Amino acid sequence: MIPKKLQKSDTIGIVSPSGGVSKELENQFNKGLDFLKNLGFKIKIGKNALSTTLKYSATPQEKAEDINSMFADNEVKAIICSQGGANSNSILPLLNFNIIKDNPKIFLGISDITVLLNSIYQKTGLITFHGNDVMWGLGNELAKYDEEEFIDRLVKGKIGEVKHNSEWKCIREGVAEGVLIGGNLNCLNKLAGTEYQPDFESKILLLETFDESNAPDDVECELSRLKQMGVFEKIKGLWIGYYNHKSKIPYEEIVMNVVKDYDFPILKCDDFGHNTPNTTIPIGTKIKLDATNKQVVLLDKCVE
Repeated sequence: MIPKKLQKSDTIGIVSPSGGVSKELENQFNKGLDFLKNLGFKIKIGKNALSTTLKYSATPQEKAEDINSMFADNEVKAIICSQGGANSNSILPLLNFNIIKDNPKIFLGISDITVLLNSIYQKTGLITFHGNDVMWGLGNELAKYDEEEFIDRLVKGKIGEVKHNSEWKCIREGVAEGVLIGGNLNCLNKLAGTEYQPDFESKILLLETFDESNAPDDVECELSRLKQMGVFEKIKGLWIGYYNHKSKIPYEEIVMNVVKDYDFPILKCDDFGHNTPNTTIPIGTKIKLDATNKQVVLLDKCVE
């Protein structure tokens, strides 16, 4: 399912399905809202988006209520998450996937929101979007690239070749086409063995890892879990993102230690992930990954 593109004066709903918005970070949250308002959008903050009922976040019931309500609300044309965190998987049994399916709209987030991006796509077929959240993306010092990619993808509906903001590297040559799924490695693995886990068969896999929280051995651990689940025998290609750990061990080196026995193409860039400019990436749309020529091409429209 393809959501409708954003138009000027549309209302964007803001939800907090993972970490809570603390008092210390409210200014950053408001800066993200200002970015959206300056683009001409109206804002509707979820009833529980600023709740910290559990002291660290809202309850699963409160979070799910906000998402279900935003999808059901005809006034709301897109939903953007305030930030990531650690516990968005707690709301999965409480989401009304029928409401989501009946009201397809843009759903955008990053990090722990990977859980929801892939679950929603798996359960409903709705294309979701991996990209800047309100606080740590839109509320930070945005690069021009961030703003352009947000507008190009969600307002203009541009497809074709994804623009480069960094040097892209071919890690293993080859070309593959398939539907793109994934996001943050650790958060994707929270879905392992559940009914919300995406189908990896013939997919292109998107992976990034937050370097401040994950040393190279942690990355190897999570990649090995995917390997033991049989994921790397199913996928057709791998697109990996930003990782700048203090060890200076490159992400691609850790990845190749785990997947050296496979032959799918692997492409690396710094244009998605934590603490880096982010393109806006549709989860659930067909792409061509050309590692040899360092290109990713969006083949099908992701908004209409």
